[in-house]
Amino acid sequence: MSHDSTNPFFAAWTNPFGLPPFAAIRPEHFLPAFEAAMSEQKAHYDAIATNPAPPDFANTVEAMESADEAASRVGGVFWNLVGADATPELQAIEREIAPKLARFHAELMTDARIFARIKTLHAQRDQLALNPEQRRLLDCLHRWFARAGAGLEAEQRARLTEIAGRLSTLGTSFSQNILADEAAYALILENEDDLAGCPDFLRAAMARVANDRGKAGTYAVTLSRSIIEPFLTFSERRDLRETAFKAWIARGESGGATDNRALIAEMVDLRRERARLLGFDSFAAFKLDDSMAKTPAAVRDLLETVWTPARAKAGREADALRAIIDNEGRNHPLEAWDWRHYAEKERRRAHAFDEAEIKPYFSLEAMIRAAFDTASRLFALTFTERRDLDGYHPDVRVFEVRDTEGAFVGLFLGDYFARPSKRSGAWMSAFRSQQKLTRDERPIIVNVMNFAKPEEGKPSLLSFDDVRTLFHEFGHGLHGLMSNVTYPSLAGTAVARDFVELPSQLYEHWMSHPDVLSRHALHHQTGEPIPAALLAKLLAARTFNQGFQTVEYTSSALVDLDYHLPGVPQPLDVDQFEKSVLDHIGMPDNIVMRHRSAHFSHVFSGDGYAAGYYSYLWSEVLDADAFRAFTEAGDVFDPQIAERLGKFIYSAGNMRDPEDAYVLFRGRLPTIDGLLEKRGLTA
Repeated sequence: MSHDSTNPFFAAWTNPFGLPPFAAIRPEHFLPAFEAAMSEQKAHYDAIATNPAPPDFANTVEAMESADEAASRVGGVFWNLVGADATPELQAIEREIAPKLARFHAELMTDARIFARIKTLHAQRDQLALNPEQRRLLDCLHRWFARAGAGLEAEQRARLTEIAGRLSTLGTSFSQNILADEAAYALILENEDDLAGCPDFLRAAMARVANDRGKAGTYAVTLSRSIIEPFLTFSERRDLRETAFKAWIARGESGGATDNRALIAEMVDLRRERARLLGFDSFAAFKLDDSMAKTPAAVRDLLETVWTPARAKAGREADALRAIIDNEGRNHPLEAWDWRHYAEKERRRAHAFDEAEIKPYFSLEAMIRAAFDTASRLFALTFTERRDLDGYHPDVRVFEVRDTEGAFVGLFLGDYFARPSKRSGAWMSAFRSQQKLTRDERPIIVNVMNFAKPEEGKPSLLSFDDVRTLFHEFGHGLHGLMSNVTYPSLAGTAVARDFVELPSQLYEHWMSHPDVLSRHALHHQTGEPIPAALLAKLLAARTFNQGFQTVEYTSSALVDLDYHLPGVPQPLDVDQFEKSVLDHIGMPDNIVMRHRSAHFSHVFSGDGYAAGYYSYLWSEVLDADAFRAFTEAGDVFDPQIAERLGKFIYSAGNMRDPEDAYVLFRGRLPTIDGLLEKRGLTA
C-alpha cells in the first residue's frame, strides 16, 4: 500500500530522541494515519490467528505486543493534542475516529481465534519456562481477553463491539460539551466595586484572560479552577460569587446542545448491559473485579469509613464559618458560594496567614525546580531544559532526563498554562511509552496543567494547591519516565486504577516537607527563603478545611459508585438520582460535590474512572502508609528506601500484582491509620 509521502506519520521522525515533528503535523494527516495503522494491526492479528504453528510465547504473545506500533505513534500525538490543544478540526476528527477505534479494539479483543491461542498457552503456563514478567503478561492477556468477552458467543461479541463504539461516541460528546461550556463562559468585571477583595495576582490573571478573549481593559472570571477558586476565595462581592459559582457547578447541564444529562443516562444503561453480558450483576462489580479493591462492598466500606468523620469535621468547620458571618454582622446563611471565602478568613484567624501571603514564595519556576530536585535526590535523575526542541504549543517546555551515569531516561514535556483549547484539570500522558521488546525505547512524557498565565514578563505564582497538583502530576510523570520493563502492555502507568495514584499522591508528600520548602520556596523578587515562622504556620494548617475537601471528594466517589450498582432507575433522571444519593448519605447543603454528574469527566468522558473515582482514596491509604517508611527511618530521602521505591513502584510498571509490589517495597500491606492522620480525621 502506498502512502502520502508528505504525511509525517508515514515517515521516519528525525527529531532528537524521536520527538514528534509537531510543526509538520496537520489535522488532515490523522485520519489516513489511523486507517493505515488499523489495517496494519489487523493484518498482524490475522497472521497470528492463522499461524499454522502451535502457539508459543513468541509467535502469539510477543507478536501481539509488537502489532500496534503504528497505532501507538499516531494515537500518542492525536489524543494528547485533543486534550491539550483542541481545534474544531481536531474535534471533528475525534467525533469520527473515536467510535471507529473503539469498535476496532473491541473486535481485536474479542477475536476467538486469538483467544484460543492465549487459552492454550495459559493452560500450559507452568511448563513454558517463562520469566516472571512474561508470566505476568500472559496472565494479564488471558484476563483482558476474557473481560473483553472473547469467550462469548458471536452474537454477544458483536453486541459488545456495538456498545464500545456507542460509549466512545457518548464520551467524546460529553468531554467536548464541557470544553464548549467552559470556553463560552466569562463573568466580566468592569470596575473597582466588582473587584473588591481580589488580590493583585488574581486581578492580573483575570485581566490577562479578558484580554485574550477580546475584552481588554476588563477582568474575566472563567471556569478554569485556577481563576474560579481564588475568585470564590477572595471576592467580597457575594452576589458575584454566587453568579460565578452557579455557572461553575452547572457545566454540562445548560439545557441546550451541550447538555450532558441524556448522555449520562445512556452511558449508565450501556455499561450495565455490557457488565451483564460478561456475567456480572453490575458495572461496578465488573470494573472492580480487576482492581485492588475487588468488590463494590470493599469500596463502600472504605468510603463510608472516611465519610462519617469527614462529615462531622465539616460540620465543625461550618460552625466556625457561621461565627465569622455573625461577627461581621451579615444576615445570611452559609451557602456553598460562601464556604471558600469564609474558610480563608478562618484560616487567617486560626493560623495567621493567608493564601496571598504565601504565593510570592511559590513561583512556577521554583516549584518545577523543587519537583526536579526531589527526583534527583530520590532517584538520581537530572533534568536539562532543551529550548531547541519544540513542543506542540509555544507554551510547552521540553526537558531531557538522564540518570547520574549519563544514560538517557526520557523526554519530559511541561504544558503549564490554561487556554480555551485545553480541557480543564491536570493530567499526565505519554507521546511514547517505554519498552525493550523491539528496541530499547525510552518514553516521552507530558504533564498538562491549567495554571493562570501571568502577564508578559511577570512570574507565575502558584497557590499551595497548585503546587500539590504540580507534584502530583510529576509523580505520574516519573512513573512513566522511570519505567523499566520489556513489554509495552506492562509499561509505566499501565497498572490497576486504584494503584496508579500511589506514585502521584506519594510524591505530594515531599512538596510539603520542610526540607524541600526551605530549599525551594523562595521569594520571586528577593530570592529569600520562606520565613521559618510562615513555613511553620503553613505546615500547621495542612489539615485545615479537610472536612470540606474530604466531603467534596467522597460524595463524588459515592455517587459514581451508585451510578454503577444494581437498582439504578430506568429511565434515569440524572438530577433526581444525584440528589437521592446525596440525601441518603446526608450531604451538607452548603457543600457541593467536587464533580457534579454533568461535568464528571473522570467518570463519563470515558470508562477510565467509572466506578473507580474511589481510587484516589484507596491509593491514599497506600501513599500515607508508604511515606511513613521514610519518616520512620528519620530521613525523607533515605537512600535504601528510595531505592526500593524506585525498583518496586516507580520503574516496575505492571510487572507484579500491586499488593506484591507494595509488600516488596514496604515489607507488609498498608493500614488506614496514616490516611486518617493525614486528613486530620482521627479522634
